[in-house]
Amino acid sequence: MKNNIFSKIINNEIKVKIIYKDKYVTAFNDINPKSPIHIIIIPNIYIKNLNYIIKDNIIILGRMLFIASKLAKKYKINKSGYRVVINCNKNAGQKINYLHLHILGGCYLGDIIN
Repeated sequence: MKNNIFSKIINNEIKVKIIYKDKYVTAFNDINPKSPIHIIIIPNIYIKNLNYIIKDNIIILGRMLFIASKLAKKYKINKSGYRVVINCNKNAGQKINYLHLHILGGCYLGDIIN
């Protein structure tokens, strides 16, 4: 399902305020935020989810995490704390079949795993 909202953002069919973009990834604020800071990072090529990562995609995954760290610093949540989430498939809560990473922060997020 390449014709989804993230593909449309990458193809400039849907306009959003891009907060970061390079040749590998694009980042923007979530339209339905779950915390004061809720940023989405997507690869600039279609990858359905983590199950579809191939060796050639390793640099993209590394870039997604590197940019998450940089954006956490930019938005000043690096010291108080933030969460990085990648959902994979329906039971994990993946609603859009396009690999994406969530950065959540700006408030206490609670414990998920102890």
